[in-house]
Amino acid sequence: MRFAPGWLSWLPWVWGNYWVIELDPDYQYSVIGDPDREYFWILSREPKMDEATYQGILERAREKGFDPAKVELSPQGVSGS
Repeated sequence: MRFAPGWLSWLPWVWGNYWVIELDPDYQYSVIGDPDREYFWILSREPKMDEATYQGILERAREKGFDPAKVELSPQGVSGS
């Protein structure tokens, strides 16, 4: 993943090694992480995510070696919590 315009792509620090570790079949959310399992994001199309969906994502991420305790909710949070 590149974090700068294309003309700066020759700079090594504008690149990040991130994985799409889960993608909702209906494209309502995606889960992104890095190979070292230091970083982990849940990206949702909606401001709030269903609690059961959220907990399922955290459990599957934990099974893949990510630490769900590091996740910080946005101010909108999770519905049903």
